[in-house]
Amino acid sequence: MIVLKSFEIKTKPFCDVINITNQVQNTLKESGLHSGIVNVHVAGSTASISTTEFEPGLVQHDIKDFLENLLPYDAHYRHHQTWGDHNGSGHLRSFLLKTSQTFPFHNTTLILGTWQQIIFIECDEKPRNRKIYCQIIGE
Repeated sequence: MIVLKSFEIKTKPFCDVINITNQVQNTLKESGLHSGIVNVHVAGSTASISTTEFEPGLVQHDIKDFLENLLPYDAHYRHHQTWGDHNGSGHLRSFLLKTSQTFPFHNTTLILGTWQQIIFIECDEKPRNRKIYCQIIGE
């Protein structure tokens, strides 16, 4: 069986990192499915879904510093000239990190490592209301 669920989050600009593990886990319980896989997806080209240990040093500093060193927000991007906005870095960050991740689950529980959480990363320069989709395939 295939079930589509979604939830919304409000984000801050410039690399807001949000732990969405509980919301994804709740969609599994609501789905009525016991075991399978869930694809977690954000529909947009300036956001991403990933996984990491959600601890303050890593998510508040290290991830942000890493991405800023790699793709700084204030650099010159040709995208800015094309559309007149300033989110070229956000598009490239989303391109690099990806907008979807797939996770297994069993007994309606996500199969994750001890310290592993599912995270959303806002790559845009503006706050957003984001809709996260969970496409659940299982039995």
